Amino acid sequence: MSTDELQLTFFVFLQLIIRAMKKTELIINPDGSLFHLHLLPGDIAEKIIIVGDPGRVEMIAEMLDSVRVRKSNREFYTVTGTFRETEISIISSGIGTDNIDIVLNELDALVNIDLATGMTVEEPRSLTIVRIGTTGGLQAELPVGSFIATTKAIGFDGVLHFYEGYEWCLDHMLADSLVAHLEWPDLLAYPYAVDADAGLLEKLSAGATKGITISTPGFYAPQGRRLRLEPFDNELNDNITSFRFKGQKITNYEMESSAIYGLSKLLNHKALTLCVVIANRVTGEFLADYKPAVRKLAAHVLEELSS
Repeated sequence: MSTDELQLTFFVFLQLIIRAMKKTELIINPDGSLFHLHLLPGDIAEKIIIVGDPGRVEMIAEMLDSVRVRKSNREFYTVTGTFRETEISIISSGIGTDNIDIVLNELDALVNIDLATGMTVEEPRSLTIVRIGTTGGLQAELPVGSFIATTKAIGFDGVLHFYEGYEWCLDHMLADSLVAHLEWPDLLAYPYAVDADAGLLEKLSAGATKGITISTPGFYAPQGRRLRLEPFDNELNDNITSFRFKGQKITNYEMESSAIYGLSKLLNHKALTLCVVIANRVTGEFLADYKPAVRKLAAHVLEELSS
């Protein structure tokens, strides 16, 4: 064995030792599954639908032709099955970009990390990830029950700032323009903007309004709501509604897409969010029975992912 080969062998051996010592980096359960999702490699398909509500998983799973995996832990519920001979996984994330940080990293680990050694596989795989959710509209012309396809996700959450090397995937001009328009305070995380996967957007956005989505780190003050506490800016929603960037509007609020888009770009996965407008924050209209609309959107996504 040559000197170079010996050095390479030693380096690989050293990496395995280091990885073995740091069991807290990627925590594995006694059954070999990942810590939060409780999934094993092979439990997920390469096409994945993410929803927030665990109950929504079963609603969509009822449309599948067959099911081979059902696993749950905490708010994370996974069903993998077949629709029109295409294997699809449906996974609930719970609410918020913090949960998305868990879900995206663990999904990636299932296909791109050898869980026995902690080493990245030689040929990483790319997942197709579609979020189906509900949202609050920020433009008067968006009626409740309508669909929105997120062309760009803006994160007020700050999750992506914790990762190295993310600058290349951001739309800096959009974020800077919004910061100037909103007179964004320095004490908050700097907004970041990430594009949807262009191919998924073209394939799945039929019948939906295309627009920019803001993902917030909370449901109340971060989205301009007032209960007993006042938000830091009482004109935040009005200013967001009036914002324009290259002819585009910010169409809606939700709480997950920025992390889905950002982490998917960094990990080389494809991502798109499609949401049903259940509340219009401008007109005050609210859709109490929104499940039929979500079911219709889910059926559309299943058909397109299987075609």
